[in-house]
Amino acid sequence: MTDQQRHVAFDWGGVFTIGTFDGRSTQNMADKSGVDVEKVRESYFRHVRQLEVGAWSLPQFWETVQGETGMTFPYTEFEPLYLGSIWDNEAMYATLEQLPPRVRVGLLSNNYPVVSDHLRRDSRFARFDALVFSNEIGHKKPAPESFAALQDAMGLPAAQVAFVDDVQENIDAAKAFGFHGILYHHDQHAPFQAQLREWLAL
Repeated sequence: MTDQQRHVAFDWGGVFTIGTFDGRSTQNMADKSGVDVEKVRESYFRHVRQLEVGAWSLPQFWETVQGETGMTFPYTEFEPLYLGSIWDNEAMYATLEQLPPRVRVGLLSNNYPVVSDHLRRDSRFARFDALVFSNEIGHKKPAPESFAALQDAMGLPAAQVAFVDDVQENIDAAKAFGFHGILYHHDQHAPFQAQLREWLAL
């Protein structure tokens, strides 16, 4: 490997999905239960960090949120509803597939038990050389420990890797660690592709 070789790592939510997974999942929970969505979100977002750092299992999280909000449907119905809230950004998956084999590809995602397992089973994720999920390492972006874990998993110096995220705070943290940062929005996919191709010298 030479200093000229460059690679890329991605966030998942808001990058490989359209919009936010949390926003869609809480709306789906509210629609199914008839409970006001703001009540669902107040409880959900107060506790979701426990999932993100792997402190709680998904059933434990559901039991807590269910108890606070009054939603009555069982976990066996919650889990498929939760996973079904993923809305794929097909344009980004196409970009992923088009990356040449010489480009190493990583993922760093603030994610949750069960969801991360679901993603690992997705055949499209075979293109990733490194998958780093916050719930598995105990640290979430923008903590520097998360970017250290990504660097270690990719086996590359941060300076040779562009990190793609839809949140400016995470881009700033990635750049502070030494990564090249690219801010992403699905409505601006074509300009993003041009920016990525320039970074990768494609």
